[in-house]
Amino acid sequence: FWDFLILFFCLPVVIFNEITKKRLLGDMSCRIVPFMEVSSLGVTTFSLCALGIDRFHAATSPQASTRPIEQCQSIIAKLAVIWVGSMTLSVPEILLWQLAQDASPVSGGVTEFCTMKPSSNLPESIYSLVLTYQNARMWWYFGCYFCLPILFTVSCQLVTRRIRGTAKKSECRGGKHGQCEGHLNCTIIALAVIYGLCTTPENVCNIVVAYMSPDMSKQTLDLLNLINQFFLFFKCSVTPVLLLCLCRPLGQAFMDCCCCCCEGCGPDTTSSEGSADSKLKTEMSSSIFFDKPRETPPPLLALGTPC
Repeated sequence: FWDFLILFFCLPVVIFNEITKKRLLGDMSCRIVPFMEVSSLGVTTFSLCALGIDRFHAATSPQASTRPIEQCQSIIAKLAVIWVGSMTLSVPEILLWQLAQDASPVSGGVTEFCTMKPSSNLPESIYSLVLTYQNARMWWYFGCYFCLPILFTVSCQLVTRRIRGTAKKSECRGGKHGQCEGHLNCTIIALAVIYGLCTTPENVCNIVVAYMSPDMSKQTLDLLNLINQFFLFFKCSVTPVLLLCLCRPLGQAFMDCCCCCCEGCGPDTTSSEGSADSKLKTEMSSSIFFDKPRETPPPLLALGTPC
């Protein structure tokens, strides 16, 4: 959902600015777009960490195949912590950026662009904090939004694989449960790889700009910033597609939802036997999301027998 917000709001603003050299929504977009982009990095970072912890618990649980299904309230609470924490850490971006104007050397007109410069109207204490954040922003980016999710995911996967390797012959690790765990681990690894590849250019550019900024022209800096935003939009576009392709039950549920919306959610006219078969297939396919397959109720005793 956050990837959708980035593509829906930030992408049109960046394209409009590159075409017209005017900033859509003025100073507000200069503050909101960086805030949403950094919040997107935080959401992805902490989500990967949470998924890594979940896979580690699934591997170290003494009865991994019989773990209860996690309640919806618990998942919503974790998502709330991830979102609120990401947006809280991104608040300095709102105070760091502001709109600036400059005369274009080519056309002679006035061009608008966003510059990283705290406003002098801020209180002295907040102004000093924003300046501190600006000086440490490069290494904060590199440490929190790049090293943390990559190292955390790699560490969790290595520990999980080691534990699963020692208990590979046990009964609770084999069969369909092992295949489900393998699919989930592959999905997490794929997400981490896509995230690492798309954030590497931005971190490299930040380090280069931090030490070579006086020797680089404004056009070069603008081009590097545009490349970084392109990789961010690419990540936001690829991540949902990757999830839908690797997580088959999630992709099937998404397709069923789209078909339901296209058909108007009309009543099903198929036979009861076909409905039961489709329901059984859905439940079997959705078992990949849970560590414990859905159990069928015990058969009822027949009435009227001697027993």
